[in-house]
Amino acid sequence: MFTKILIANRGEIACRIIKTARKMGIATVAVYSEADRDALHVGLADEAVLLGPAPSRESYLVVDKVIAAAKGTGAQAIHPGYGFLSENEAFARRVEEEGLVFIGPKHYSIAAMGDKIASKKLALEAKVSTIPGWNEAIESSEQAVKIARDIGYPVMIKASAGGGGKGLRVAYGDKEAAEGFASCRNEAKASFGDDRVFIEKYVEQPRHIEIQVLGDAHGHVIYLNERECSIQRRHQKVIEEAPSPFISDATRRAMGEQAVALAKAVKYQSAGTVEFVVGRDQSFYFLEMNTRLQVEHPVTECITGLDLVELMIRVAAGERLPLTQADVQRNGWAMECRINAEDPYRSFLPSTGRLVRYLPPAATMEAAGPVPEGGGVRVDTGVYEGGEIPMYYDSMIAKLVVHGLDRDDAIAKMREALNGFVIRGVASSIPFQAALLANPKFVAGDFNTGFIAEHYAHGFRAEDVPHDDPNFLVALAAAAYRRYLERASGISGQLAGHRVVIGDEFVVVVKGQNGGHSHVPVTIEVERATVVTVAGRTYAVESQWHFGGIRATGSCNGWPFTAQVERHGLWLRIEHNGLRIDAQVMTARAAELLRRMPFKAPPDMSKFLLSPMPGLLADIVVQPGQTVQAGERLAVIEAMKMENILTAAEDGTVAEVMAAKGDSLAVDQPILRFA
Repeated sequence: MFTKILIANRGEIACRIIKTARKMGIATVAVYSEADRDALHVGLADEAVLLGPAPSRESYLVVDKVIAAAKGTGAQAIHPGYGFLSENEAFARRVEEEGLVFIGPKHYSIAAMGDKIASKKLALEAKVSTIPGWNEAIESSEQAVKIARDIGYPVMIKASAGGGGKGLRVAYGDKEAAEGFASCRNEAKASFGDDRVFIEKYVEQPRHIEIQVLGDAHGHVIYLNERECSIQRRHQKVIEEAPSPFISDATRRAMGEQAVALAKAVKYQSAGTVEFVVGRDQSFYFLEMNTRLQVEHPVTECITGLDLVELMIRVAAGERLPLTQADVQRNGWAMECRINAEDPYRSFLPSTGRLVRYLPPAATMEAAGPVPEGGGVRVDTGVYEGGEIPMYYDSMIAKLVVHGLDRDDAIAKMREALNGFVIRGVASSIPFQAALLANPKFVAGDFNTGFIAEHYAHGFRAEDVPHDDPNFLVALAAAAYRRYLERASGISGQLAGHRVVIGDEFVVVVKGQNGGHSHVPVTIEVERATVVTVAGRTYAVESQWHFGGIRATGSCNGWPFTAQVERHGLWLRIEHNGLRIDAQVMTARAAELLRRMPFKAPPDMSKFLLSPMPGLLADIVVQPGQTVQAGERLAVIEAMKMENILTAAEDGTVAEVMAAKGDSLAVDQPILRFA
């Protein structure tokens, strides 16, 4: 067994690998860029080596620097995590050539599965079910149209070297096939330096289900059940679960056996994932193989009780798999939400900056630790309160994982955990995930990969958050305000006749758009609990929430709850199950006077081009005095591997350029002013 390994990655996955290495008594070496000098994984590792500047192409992706760091610290093996160099065949080969061990599959397995055309041919030879299509590189749009007609619309046009949704188009007719071929080819060349494109049948209402496989150097391969990954936005997974609520035991076994056959065909040694697209009739087709550890591996760990990172390390050290297919368990139900630094109310644009508050829910499970009976909550993260979310890398803050007795129990645990996850300073995807978990179709397991596009076709808005009892948030605001009044009434030195007197009738003013607030009359009585009556219904609230705190836990009418309560000036912000309200609690007279206050409209910013997200101003292509037309490109902003092109909303003339190329921009910072 190794005595020291280097982790060629950062953030959450680097921290995750360190936990297993520590359990196994293996020393760890972290690598980091200038932007990650104070990152959590650097402090957790036994040693750390600086690779270079912030951009990954100058640090984490520089093979020579990673190899030198491993040799210079005496590490015997390198774990690549996921992303970065994890599926780079040349890197895996170079590691072996340098006398080190790559904790992952052999370079020839990565090469075989990294090319989508080659991998599909291998799958066919291994008798794996594949989607009908044309598996050779296509040379022209005319040929693309002919092939698409032969296969039958709709078809999927894909780049051979593609991934992450890049180089992929769906065509329902000849025109879309011709245009999709051209744009796929251009995008593939720009993104991957490989313009080969192929076409296959598009499975309508598909589900994305993947099989976790594990192989050793002695020819043994097993599958560790499946993961349901159909809840995706722009081909990026949002919620993953294991097992799938859709497939039967017979389908699970058939998919697993085919995944094992494919892994054996490429002599696979390590953890890997075979992805399938599954039709409504449970017909399934090979999609691709990910030759690395997956982001969503914790849900498999929860239902099997295995530590996948430990098994990867043991296999890389030459050990045999410690279990057979018959030993693989499937206990309970696990779910994972990817908590990303993005603003769901702003088209999911990246949100970078300092984590002013970071308070994850209490964890009862740990990565690399045993799964407790009855399930629990696990948080895999690479951040801490006061740390930075840099603009140079992906947007993940944490992975929130729950394990329940069944699917309903897992959903309930996840909703409660999301309620208690406090993140301030950057926006997060938590409200969106809370809304997804409350959607009746998701709860029923009735969804496919088009679920988010169908239900949130116009983006995500506050009114899209379902809540079974919105008045509970009103009652919570009233109960919190009553605590403030109690504190005020206890202040010493109050003048006789002018002491704070607490009444029992109030109005909760819930903030609306453009001054359209709603006024909700309530009564508040304090017995053993704070009893709030709203619209004829009583809410007996007991909570240990304290002033200055955010997370509020307690019970309402005997039922436990977790919510967030925070004061913003005169307003109380209440969040529960994804729903957020801003409320003021006041007397009826004060509420009546508030109604008479004129609404102060926000300043008119229509003459300015504002940055929609924090990021780097990569380019600005106009000058003062230049006339622009609607749709014309104005500037480019980069953040978290995402490029956002800003265009003119209407014809106009640039009066002033207010930012320079290379500037770091805050959200809503002016870039241009129009005349």
